[in-house]
Amino acid sequence: MKVRQPCPHCGKEVGVYRNPTPTVDVVIVMPHGDGEGVVLVRRANPPLGWALPGGFVDYGETCERAAVREMKEETGLDVTLTGLLGVYSDPDRDPRQHTMSVVYTGVPKDPNALKAGDDAAEVRVFPMGRWPEPVFDHAVILSDFLAARKAR
Repeated sequence: MKVRQPCPHCGKEVGVYRNPTPTVDVVIVMPHGDGEGVVLVRRANPPLGWALPGGFVDYGETCERAAVREMKEETGLDVTLTGLLGVYSDPDRDPRQHTMSVVYTGVPKDPNALKAGDDAAEVRVFPMGRWPEPVFDHAVILSDFLAARKAR
């Protein structure tokens, strides 16, 4: 969507595009008990609650690089991305602003490095399919993840 507003330098009306902000999330699968689980972070900032680890793509950064960086910052894990789960772009997916998330699957290089960092108040591995109701649209993402695993 293009809106018109005055130029801050000359005052002449210019067109400005309003685009969704790109973000990334990763469904990190790792050992848990006798099976596997998924890493979730409890957010330290609003909206509060449990969420997939992720964040904003920096200018000049690829989505893949942003995903690896955000996982290290939020979970302490160096991850190997194993696939693309999907792109989630519902304008209401994030109450703060319109975002578009590229969602990957991944595995940790060293599961023992798991620790909360950056804006994560807590990080935990939840058994497959048994996690708390997450914030944003992460319930949809996790449902899609489970369906994709079942289809394999």
